[in-house]
Amino acid sequence: MASALSAPAASAVAAAAARRKVFGGGRNDGRAGCRVGIARKNTGHIAMALTVHASRFEGVPMAPPDPILGVSEAFKADTSDLKLNLGVGAYRTEELQPAVLNVVKKAEKLMLEKGENKEYLPIEGFAAFNKATADLLLGADNPVIKQGRVATLQSLSGTGSLRLAAAFIQRYFPDAKVLISSPTWGNHKNIFNDARVPWSEYRYYDPKTVGLDFEGMIADIQAAPEGSFVLLHGCAHNPTGIDPTPQQWEKLADLIEEKKHMPFFDVAYQGFASGSLDEDASSVRLFVKRGLEVFVAQSYSKNLGLYAERIGAINVICTAPEVADRVKSQLKRLARPMYSNPPIHGAKIVANVVGDPTMFGEWKEEMEQMAGRIKNVRQKLYDSLTAKDQSGKDWSFILSQIGMFSFTGLNRTQSDNMTDKWHIYMTKDGRISLAGLNLAKCEYLAEAIIDSFHNVN
Repeated sequence: MASALSAPAASAVAAAAARRKVFGGGRNDGRAGCRVGIARKNTGHIAMALTVHASRFEGVPMAPPDPILGVSEAFKADTSDLKLNLGVGAYRTEELQPAVLNVVKKAEKLMLEKGENKEYLPIEGFAAFNKATADLLLGADNPVIKQGRVATLQSLSGTGSLRLAAAFIQRYFPDAKVLISSPTWGNHKNIFNDARVPWSEYRYYDPKTVGLDFEGMIADIQAAPEGSFVLLHGCAHNPTGIDPTPQQWEKLADLIEEKKHMPFFDVAYQGFASGSLDEDASSVRLFVKRGLEVFVAQSYSKNLGLYAERIGAINVICTAPEVADRVKSQLKRLARPMYSNPPIHGAKIVANVVGDPTMFGEWKEEMEQMAGRIKNVRQKLYDSLTAKDQSGKDWSFILSQIGMFSFTGLNRTQSDNMTDKWHIYMTKDGRISLAGLNLAKCEYLAEAIIDSFHNVN
């Protein structure tokens, strides 16, 4: 006759049964999971041995935090009232709050009133958006548009557009290399690495002048193998905020044409840098006017504030309509297994805003206001640095930079001091987002920069 279990033993058996129900396993259970063995001791109590099977993911290491998005996580964990997030490039109001443009709200209301459906888009995206985005980039009267020489695919904002183009380069130009500015946006290298496209850097930033190393840039592009892809920031270079002058853009176009390189523009800030859509697209239009074939990735995260909508496009300007058709067909072929087709909401917002003359005018006014606020903050920061720093250091590079970022010239250790001592969060390369700054915080930021620059090696 079986002996009765003591209270502790009965509890152990019940616990083992519960574990089997939750995790699976058990002596006669073939399923993977936790196995519970029960053994009787002389005391009459039950002892349990728990064996956990090794995961198939044991070889997967923990990924490092993203160098940009990780800044926001650290900022949220900081309890100081002084904290300031200048890491992520997202626009904030003077009250340091996220903003939805009024024209976007108006476009969304119109969409809601129409009761539009949520059917799949074609692989190439929303036709009205594709037309609008090419017109904005190149000018509606541009001959390349009228001649049908532009292949445009709606894609997942700037990142997705760059990634799709990288896959195209890897497949059809397997021996080509991409030249990337030093420094550049942190995700550029990730994109080409994941697409298995080799890249190298060309000189761009001169730490001695906190300006453009144009001679080094020209020399490195000149030395690159003929037919390389040259990744260029159309305006408001990220992270430096330093752009070539119109004369320097002309020289770059001369060299790229001479070397038979392929210009590849990343246009993330059209209209948001200077406040003018046409001025911020002038570099791209210069290369297109020369008859060069050009890649251009676009994003509407900044200029329309559509960060979460993931709306952008990849454009390829070709020599002939039949070439553009072939290129577009292969871009579609690459997009299909990646994400099948793009989202519709943001595309309709852009198409509605650009397609309606009244809303288009309102959007340009709001862009000018956003760009103007950043310019005011930039001027105030320069004034505060000049007034507070008695060393005689020249801070004028702050004013010569453009767009939402400023490259402060601070090194990694100095940037750590900005965070550890002053609760100012920024990327470790010394970049700050002026879009996350307001006039009231400029003097505090200036004090932190001066302290970090002069007192931290």
